[in-house]
Order: sequence, then structure tokens, then C-alpha cells
Amino acid sequence: MRTQLIALTLTLSLVAAAPARADWLLTPYLGVTFGGDTPNEQVNFGGSIAFLGAGVFGVEFDAAITPNFFDSDDPGAQLEDSNVSTVMGNLMIAAPASTPGIRPYGSGGIGLIRTRATSVGNVFDVDDNSFGVNIGGGIIGQVNERVGIRLDGRYFRSFQDSDDSDDIDLDLGGFNFWRATLGVSFRF
Repeated sequence: MRTQLIALTLTLSLVAAAPARADWLLTPYLGVTFGGDTPNEQVNFGGSIAFLGAGVFGVEFDAAITPNFFDSDDPGAQLEDSNVSTVMGNLMIAAPASTPGIRPYGSGGIGLIRTRATSVGNVFDVDDNSFGVNIGGGIIGQVNERVGIRLDGRYFRSFQDSDDSDDIDLDLGGFNFWRATLGVSFRF
């Protein structure tokens, strides 16, 4: 009888407990790319989809493009078109969710950095795909149950193959930049 009473109490407490909340966050954003290999600050745009569990860990997929990445104020610049695109898979660590509330987070991961530049008259054409890393963080401020504002800052850096042989030996490359964004997060 005692075992049955304990089992019944445990079952009732599990049923009555509030369900753990896991969030999907869809965030379109607009921002600025600066520093590193960016000659001038450039506007970027993109979006991310993140899954944040009931705990502090989550995952994120982020994609962005910076048109005119290599454009400069130099009148002698010979670029007709340029852009840098990033596609990253990240792990996230975030404070537990509260609504309304502020949720700071850190994020980092790996992915692809695509660099493209075309000169005036097509004298040269650069089209490079490199593995890259990013690390950063930010704050998600929930306005209500479904909508929030997200402020994010990240550092990006490419990998390069430092060995000329057939072996793959990746080191941090020289191409790097910073990105700051502001977006609207939709929580599902």
C-alpha cells in the first residue's frame, strides 16, 4: 500500500507540474558589417532560426549577406560588384526564458563564408568558398509571448589550408570581420 501511495503521489506531481517550454525563434535582421577586412561599414541582412530548449542550451542556423562588402571610398577602386555571404550552424547558451523578459545568450559555430568580387571590365573575378567560424552573443528582449527584439554581435573568421600537400591542415585564415544586427524575433 505504501508503494502504491508513493507511486500515486509521484504521478500526480508529474501531471500537475508545468510543462517544460522549448522555443523556436525565427529572426529576420538588418545590421552592419565592420572591422577586419571590411574597407568601410556595410549594411547586411539575413535571418536565423534557433531552437532553445527548456534549459540553457540550444542550436541555431544563421544565414546573411553583405552586398558591396569590399566597396571603399577610394576613387581608384576598381570593383564593379562584391559581396560576402555566411551560412553558419551554431550552438547557443542562453539564460532561461521568461515572458516578458530579457534573455542574454552566447553563440558560436562553424559554417561557410563565401566571398565574391568582380572588377570593372572583368579583369579579375574572385569566387571563394571557405570554411569559417563565428562567435558572439546578444540579448533577446521579449515584448510579449510571441514577439521580441534581438540585438546580436558576432566575429567571423575563415579557415585556410596551411599545407600545400594533399592533406587537409586547417588553420585560422586571414579573412575576418565583425557583424552587429538588430532583428525582430518571432517565438513559436
